[in-house]
Amino acid sequence: MADSLELELVSPESLLLSQPVEMVVVPGTEGDFGVLPGHAPLIANIRPGALVVFEGGNAAERFFLAGGFAEVTTERCTILAEGAMRVADIDRAAVEQEIRDLREDIAQLAEDADRDAVAASLAIAEAKLQALDAPAYSGVQ
Repeated sequence: MADSLELELVSPESLLLSQPVEMVVVPGTEGDFGVLPGHAPLIANIRPGALVVFEGGNAAERFFLAGGFAEVTTERCTILAEGAMRVADIDRAAVEQEIRDLREDIAQLAEDADRDAVAASLAIAEAKLQALDAPAYSGVQ
């Protein structure tokens, strides 16, 4: 069995990462799941949360994903993210202001469909703060 798998992280804006990695932990809608070389093929939905890349037995890098899909084969993990950024690049003050604004918007909206759209944006913003506040693994910020 190979000692690495190819990870590709793609957002609508760009290819953020394409490199061999030791392991990756993906925030799936059914819970986080780890992908190692030789993993069984699968396709999974991604919830807003942190993708963690492992190298040398440690968490080396973290990306915030706003949602999307993961396709896993025995040799590759491809992440098609609705939005993605390095956790280290998240501006806490901006996210906290966005959360306040979105909560005000929800309170003022009369239509359920409008509230649902704003609530989805709010869930993503809150997940950004969780990614900042609760690193799931030591070794990386």
